[in-house]
Amino acid sequence: MSETTLPAATSAPATSAPAAATPRSRRARIALTTLQVVLGLFYAIASALPKLIAHPSAVESFDKLGWGHTGMYIIGALELAGGIALMVPLLDSVAAVALMALMAGAFVVNVVVDGPYPATPLILMLPLALIAWARRGHTTELLHLVRRRVGQRA
Repeated sequence: MSETTLPAATSAPATSAPAAATPRSRRARIALTTLQVVLGLFYAIASALPKLIAHPSAVESFDKLGWGHTGMYIIGALELAGGIALMVPLLDSVAAVALMALMAGAFVVNVVVDGPYPATPLILMLPLALIAWARRGHTTELLHLVRRRVGQRA
């Protein structure tokens, strides 16, 4: 029997990973995790931090939109929360979907206001969609956990 196949009779649930993962799937998991960390750091540091510290370029952009400091801090906090959540295994899929929604809004705002880089949010949505799809099992786990906790309180 090769290393990449499972014995005919296993007691493992259908949702668990195979006992001996193929080298390709291991590389894919590592690549996806690396992508999540890079995107998480991008959102937390490169995107959220300038808004949260009121960097002059961020202040100027949000003043041009008419959203002021409040809008800037809210968007920065959402990006920071999404960036951190991308690096938490149970929250990664939900965070990717939430950040995709935020990027859809950023795209609309860039198009309406004639922003300098309207394609950037669309480009960022592609890897977020990949993460959301590839880690969709984590959303199921999160829902089971939430339901179990709610059931305990009731």
